[in-house]
Amino acid sequence: MATQTPAPDEPTIGRLVHDASQDISLLLRKEIQLAKSEVKLSVKFGALGIAFFAAAAFVAVLAIIMLSVAIAYLIHWNGSGLDLHWAFLIVFVLYLAIAGLLAFLGVKKVKKVGPPEKAIGQGKEIPKALKGKS
Repeated sequence: MATQTPAPDEPTIGRLVHDASQDISLLLRKEIQLAKSEVKLSVKFGALGIAFFAAAAFVAVLAIIMLSVAIAYLIHWNGSGLDLHWAFLIVFVLYLAIAGLLAFLGVKKVKKVGPPEKAIGQGKEIPKALKGKS
């Protein structure tokens, strides 16, 4: 039985297996890089949302303490404005509205945090590619 030697430009089975294993290794490394970059982006959105929550807490506590007395007395205006108790109630409602707005913005940013969808989708395509399907 005569064996044929492969043509010089035809790859051997060993070379094909080696190339395929390198391609799979490269593909997996790139998928991991993609997942890392998506997670970094999600963490950035989460941190921004937390910053909005911190700002809401700061405004709700410190601003009420520091500014409410001054604004209430401005509304009261030496007795010629509203009564003092109504002036303090108006200031309270104003600061509560500001804190609510900042909390809303924080929730909106935190909702953008999610799993690395692109990496998961591409990762699901790897078995199909290995089987020769597209």
